[in-house]
Amino acid sequence: MSDKKTVFLVDDDPFYTSILADHLEDRGYTVQSFGTGEACLAQLEEKPDVIILDYYLDSNVRSAQNGLEILKLIHKQSPEQMVIMLSGQEHYGIALQTLAKGAVQYVIKDQEAFGEIDKALEAFA
Repeated sequence: MSDKKTVFLVDDDPFYTSILADHLEDRGYTVQSFGTGEACLAQLEEKPDVIILDYYLDSNVRSAQNGLEILKLIHKQSPEQMVIMLSGQEHYGIALQTLAKGAVQYVIKDQEAFGEIDKALEAFA
């Protein structure tokens, strides 16, 4: 019997993704990582407990949609899906946009990020 929670991690920065995935796995989560939102959407039928979604996703694949667009598509496919937005952007406008579109939390990529993600996962997963 496995009661491990599944987290989909969507970020186009492989180094950051690797570190965050290791951090979450050390805390008992099953993590699947995706470099684009489109790749995540293709696996959405697996019904992860939470998706951690980066706001900017086009640094490696120029045609990749940004996190806000992917967030809209996730909720179109799976309206109840919990999504934590992750971004290096500290602009309140972006944070408010993502929350208005259904994200449960907006986490800024800084030295506090992993702790904020841990708190959000405890609250929502």
